[in-house]
Formats: sequence, C-alpha cells, structure tokens
Amino acid sequence: MVPAVCGLAFLLVPLIGLLLRAPWESLPERLFSAEVGQALQLSLLCATLATLICLFLGIPLAWLLARAELPGRGLIRALVTVPLVLPPVVGGVALLLVLGRRGLIGRYLYEWFGFSLPFTTAGVVVAEAFVAMPFLVISVEGALRAADPRFEEAAATLGASRWLTFRRVTLPSVMPGVIAGAVLCWSRALGEFGATITFAGNFPGKTTTMPLAVYLALESDPDAAIVLSLVLLMVSVAVLVALRERWIRGAV
Repeated sequence: MVPAVCGLAFLLVPLIGLLLRAPWESLPERLFSAEVGQALQLSLLCATLATLICLFLGIPLAWLLARAELPGRGLIRALVTVPLVLPPVVGGVALLLVLGRRGLIGRYLYEWFGFSLPFTTAGVVVAEAFVAMPFLVISVEGALRAADPRFEEAAATLGASRWLTFRRVTLPSVMPGVIAGAVLCWSRALGEFGATITFAGNFPGKTTTMPLAVYLALESDPDAAIVLSLVLLMVSVAVLVALRERWIRGAV
C-alpha cells in the first residue's frame, strides 16, 4: 500500500506544485495574450494534422502487423516502436538528415519542387507524426488481434471485397482501439518538444508550439511558463476525461 501511495504522490505532487505556483491574479490577462493564443492555436492545429496523418498511415500499418503473414514481422514491429524509446532529439536529427535541404530525400524535394520541409509549420506536423504514430499503431494492432476474425470470414463468404470487409466489419469492431490510439497520439503530438525544435526550429507564429513557448518563457518569464504549462495541462486532461470511457475500453 505504501509504495502505491508513494507512486501516486510522485505523479500528482508536481502537478499540484504547478497549480500552487500559478499566478492566478494575472492568469486571465496572460491567457488571452496574443503570445499564448498564437502558440495554442498552432499546437492544436499541428497536433490534429499529425493525428490525421497517423490515422491514414497507422491503421493500415497496424492491420499489416496484426493480420498479414510477413517474414520478419517481429522485426518490423520492433522498428515501428523505435520512436517510443528513441530520444526525440535523435528523431529530429534523423528527420533532418533525410528530409532536410541536403538530406537523402529532402534534396530532391528542394531541387525538383523548390520545397524545403524543415523549419516550417509542415515540418512541425511531420516531427509530431513521427514520434506519435507508434501509440496509434500499437493500440490498433492490439484491437485487431483481439477482434473475432469470424465476422470478416462471414463477410468474405457473402461476396464482400477485402476493402468493403475492412470498412464495414473490421474497422467498426476495432473503433474503440482506434479512438484510444488517436487520443494518445494527439496528446503525444501536442506535447512534443525535442524533435520539433530540432527539425522545425523555433519561429514565433510558424513553428513555436506550446512546449517550445514554455521552454523559452521559463528563461525570461517563469510566470508565463507556468501559465503556458497550465494551458497544456488543461487541454490534455480535458481530452482524456471527455474520452475516458472509450479510451479505457480501447486500452483494455
């Protein structure tokens, strides 16, 4: 019992300290400042776009890992989960080496189309999607493995195509897992810092998301950093509470 209480305190005390140190008197003024609004709007936009990319790419990848008979599937699964344990800064460096103006792929994007991905808002989205996609893939793969394949087999015997079966049978049956993965993916993207600052830089109104704004404010204005941290905390908690039932069902 004592270790459990200590574990709970370890998780809650820092958050309580954040609430106690918050400048409540000047909070409304700071919350409606242009700096906070700009960073919050950019963070929400980039996290949402990154989640949509993860849904588009991650669901088929999860299906491949769960249902397809592939040689080396265990290795592929391990590679998919690498961003979970990879330091985000290393992920940002890897993205820069591949998609940068002189990168393996980025050089051709720049030479052929005049397009440079790093240090842009699109770069923020790519960096967030890179670090957040494993959360979606793992959740959806688990849901696919737990789903009863007999319903898919029945649909196939009735003449349904593979795409129709996936869209009308498989996807609805694993929707709790998809929602759970999307929530975790969005929350991870919202709080991303290391890969973002390495690959996309820190340009106000363009790539300065909330975590980056917190880091900058901490050096010059600690109260502003606390307010920005509170905003991130409130947004994250609100999303998780709103979807708590579906999230728990999907995680189980």
